Amino acid sequence: MFVMKCGGSTLAALPDVFFEDLHKLHAEGLTPVIVHGGGPAISGTLGKLGIETEFVNGLRKTNEDVLDVVEMVLSGQINKQIVRKIQLAGAKAIGLSGVDGTLIQAKPVANADEVGLVGDVTSVNAELIRGVVAMGCIPVIAPVGIGADGAQRYNINADTAAGAVASQLGVERMIVVTDVPGIMKNVDGEKRVLPAVTVQEIEDMIASGDIYGGMIPKVRAAVQCIQGDVREVVIVDGSVPEVLSKALKQGNIGTRIMR
Repeated sequence: MFVMKCGGSTLAALPDVFFEDLHKLHAEGLTPVIVHGGGPAISGTLGKLGIETEFVNGLRKTNEDVLDVVEMVLSGQINKQIVRKIQLAGAKAIGLSGVDGTLIQAKPVANADEVGLVGDVTSVNAELIRGVVAMGCIPVIAPVGIGADGAQRYNINADTAAGAVASQLGVERMIVVTDVPGIMKNVDGEKRVLPAVTVQEIEDMIASGDIYGGMIPKVRAAVQCIQGDVREVVIVDGSVPEVLSKALKQGNIGTRIMR
C-alpha cells in the first residue's frame, strides 16, 4: 500500500497515461490510497458566489459559508472527477470524504481564533480504508474532517490529512504528485533536480534562497506529510510517463525528502 497526495489543480491537468499507470500498479498488487486537495477550484467557486476568502499562514480562513463551498468542491466536484478518471483507465475507485464513516476525525487547530473552522487530525479510520481496498477499489479521500461530536465539520489541509492517513496505515513512504520534477538547485550554472534532501537541508536552502517563490509552499507541504510512521516523501512530476512506476520500483525520479 502507498499513499499519494495530489493537489486538485495538478490532478485536473494529469494526462490519461498517469491514470493508466495507476491502474497497472493496482493490477500488479500495489494499492494506492489517494488524498487530494483543491485550493484553486475552491477559490474559483467562492469568487463566483461572491464569498470573500483569505489565507492566514497558508491556511484558508474558514467560516460555515466557506466550509459549505469547501465540502461541495472537494467531496463533490474534484473527488468524483478523480474517481471517473481512475475508472476510465480500467480500475475501480470509491470516493470518500473524511466525514464518511468518521474517516478523518478532527479538532480545531491551535490558532482557530484566527482561521476559524480549520482542523487538525486526531484519528483516521484505517479499517474503513482497508475495507475499501479489500473490495478491490482504490480509495480517493477528500480532506474534510468531522469533530468528535459528529456534527462539526472541519476544513483540513490536504498535506496534513495525507500525512495522517499514511501514518495511520503504517506507510513509510509517500508520493506527492506536483507539476515540478522535484527540488531544483543551481549547480555550476545549471538547474538540476536534487535526488535526495533532508528536512534540515530544505530549511537551509530556503534561508539561502536556493529554494524560492512558488517552490517554497510545495516543499513545505511535502515536509508536512512527514509525520508519525512516514519516513520519507517523494516529490514527482505527474506529467512524466509512468512516473508512479518509476518512483515506486526504480526510485530514480523526483526528489526524496527524508527525515
